[in-house]
Amino acid sequence: MDFVRSSKQKPRVLLVEDNPGDIRLTQEALKESEVEIVLDVVSDGEQALDFLMKRNKYTDSIRPHIILLDLNLPKKNGIEVLKEIKAHDSLKKIPVIVLTTSDAYHDISKAYSFHANCYILKPVDFDDFAKVIRLIELFWFNTVQLPNE
Repeated sequence: MDFVRSSKQKPRVLLVEDNPGDIRLTQEALKESEVEIVLDVVSDGEQALDFLMKRNKYTDSIRPHIILLDLNLPKKNGIEVLKEIKAHDSLKKIPVIVLTTSDAYHDISKAYSFHANCYILKPVDFDDFAKVIRLIELFWFNTVQLPNE
């Protein structure tokens, strides 16, 4: 049973990304999606945590079903954000997909040490990037059973 049939909500993704080009690529790739996905975007680590914890200007934010997290962020980097998400009782069940340009062993190792659900290198080519986004959508919203919290 896919996500759309098993839930009355539209799938929600929180994109934590500071690069306007990568934000645009993600938005364009999701437009081609068969499923209508609601995309919320924040551009730094502090905004991500505020959004998830409904603080400051994000008091009305809606909990995402998955998080796409870049590692190279201003204010708090992606590893710090991941660490806080996975240490927080009400947030730790949200799948976090690290989507980044870093193929450094220490980044990959740290991400998995702090319970990232997967680590994906960002393709630079739009078609390849769109394919990755479609695969994320297919896997996380049509294959996986996500928690309803």
